[in-house]
Amino acid sequence: MEDIMRLKPIEAAQQFIFKHFPNCQGTLLAGSVVRGEATDTSDLDIVVFDKDLISPYRESFIDFGWAIEVFVHNLTSYKHFFESDCEVARPSLPRMGSEGIILKDDGIIEPIKKEAKEILDQGPKKWSDETIKTKRYFITDALDDLIGCKYRAEEIFIANTLAELVSEFYLRSNLQWIGTSKWMVRSLKQYDRKFANHFVEAFDVLYRTGDKNKVVQLVDKVLEPYGGQLFDGFSLGKNQPQ
Repeated sequence: MEDIMRLKPIEAAQQFIFKHFPNCQGTLLAGSVVRGEATDTSDLDIVVFDKDLISPYRESFIDFGWAIEVFVHNLTSYKHFFESDCEVARPSLPRMGSEGIILKDDGIIEPIKKEAKEILDQGPKKWSDETIKTKRYFITDALDDLIGCKYRAEEIFIANTLAELVSEFYLRSNLQWIGTSKWMVRSLKQYDRKFANHFVEAFDVLYRTGDKNKVVQLVDKVLEPYGGQLFDGFSLGKNQPQ
């Protein structure tokens, strides 16, 4: 896709909707172009609401000079996706609903945007003590693997797993939404920029130099308020005496 052929995001999105979904009840443009974070490879994320839709779907296009991801829902299906996103604490659709720019509205969008914002403001469900205990164990196990690893190839992927576990633990234990891939760091920055910088630095040093000390210190800091590392005595699925 050449830049000379690329329309401005809102113009491209509006023309796309007119071409592909002329009879829909409402649409939102969301994603990086709305947040001012677009890059040369960013696409347009468009949410479409259509009362005649039987089942929701996602589809990809290249049109009007853009890669376009479209998320199509009826006025019932989006609620299920709001709920399922909240269950895993990754509010993809609520975030798009809340931040999205209205492209078309037959009187349905504002209530949806309000619902999405309320979900985001409420935050995810609090972890139980048992869940925290289990997560502490898996973080400890991954950290032990990292510390003892003598093979660089294996070390890289152990570190990947540990980074995901630690970011998830820090955010969920503080009643915050989580993310994957680029949203892992974005979620950390949104909640605690100082911690996010320490987090990135620790793993950056590990990946560049192989020095594990900053990662070990980071993990200990994250787990310390909840009892620290956990291995001895942990059990999972064991029947308790009556």
